[in-house]
Parts: sequence; structure tokens; C-alpha cells
Amino acid sequence: MRHRVQKNSLGLKSDHRSALLANMASSLIQHGRIKTTLAKAKALRPFVEKVITLAKKAKGSESKDSLHFRRLAIARLRNVVVVHKLFDEKVEEFVDRKGGYTRIYKLGVRRGDAAEMAIIELISADDTGYEKPKRKVASKKDKVVESPASESKNNSEGDKVETVDSAKSVGAKVDEVSVQSSSENIAEQDPPEPSSETKPDK
Repeated sequence: MRHRVQKNSLGLKSDHRSALLANMASSLIQHGRIKTTLAKAKALRPFVEKVITLAKKAKGSESKDSLHFRRLAIARLRNVVVVHKLFDEKVEEFVDRKGGYTRIYKLGVRRGDAAEMAIIELISADDTGYEKPKRKVASKKDKVVESPASESKNNSEGDKVETVDSAKSVGAKVDEVSVQSSSENIAEQDPPEPSSETKPDK
């Protein structure tokens, strides 16, 4: 059972998965953006963001702690050149951000095996993100006073009731007229001639 399992194993053993995530994180830090499957991108996001957090801690700490955080990052990424680039250059872009260092774009399915593809990228320092739409707060006057739209709605409902009643009365009159006309037609018709079987004997 998978109770309290937060990460995706990607169908791999732990050694294979850690090596895969280390290579993908190194490529992401080096190039700023990579294309992969959606499952791998979701698994890579927490991995690389924890490494970026180590770089931020090293920037604001003493030299002794900075070396410790750098060694932790090297143990996770397994690439000294990429770690130096992150700790010396890239960390400036994430100093003012409190989280959310990556962004994932969905691309649809891949032709062949129909795997969902995605692009994961590092968010630059000047990226403000998407603006949230402003919600209009209703005032107390709008809640108390009935708007003209609601009045027109009530009037339209009253008109509908009247039209339904008039339609019912018209339908009843039509039924009465049809019954009368059918009875008159029956009365005007000639009575049927008696058949030979029913004629009385002379």
C-alpha cells in the first residue's frame, strides 16, 4: 500500500531515480529550460527547488556553513561545474523569491507512446507572474435595494403566468368548438341503409 507516499517513483529503483533527477536538474540549471514528460517534470520540481534553497542559504550564511551547503548540493547534483554556476551566478535570481523557482508548461501528448509532454523552466528574477483578476465587492446598498433587473424579471414572470392562463382558456374554447362541429357533422350525415340480413321478412 502507498500510504503517506508523497513522491513519484517513476517506475525506477532508488539509485536509478536519483541519478536521473540529478542529470535533469543539472541540465535545467545549465540551460534554464528542458523538455521532458509531465511525470518527470513534476518529480524534478521539488528536487531542484531544494537545491536552489541550499544555494540561498549559503548566500546568507558564513563561509563555514556556505561550504557545507555547497557540498550537500554537490552530493545531490553530482556535477561540480553546475553547482559552482548555481552558487556563484544563478542564486542572485532567487534571493528575493520565497519559493516557486520553476514553472511547468503542458504540451500535450507525444506521438508514438502518447506520453504527456511538458516544459519545465527556471523563473527569472524580473518575472512577476500572472496578475490575479480583481473581484468586485458588492456594497450594502446593492444588497438592500432591489435592482431594476430583478423587477423586470418579476414582471416577465407575471407575464408568463398570464400568457399560460390565456393559452389554457383558448385551448378549452378550441376543444368545445371541435366537439360541436363533430356532432353537427354526425347529425347531417344520412342514416345508413339496413343491410339485407337485417331486413324483415314479408
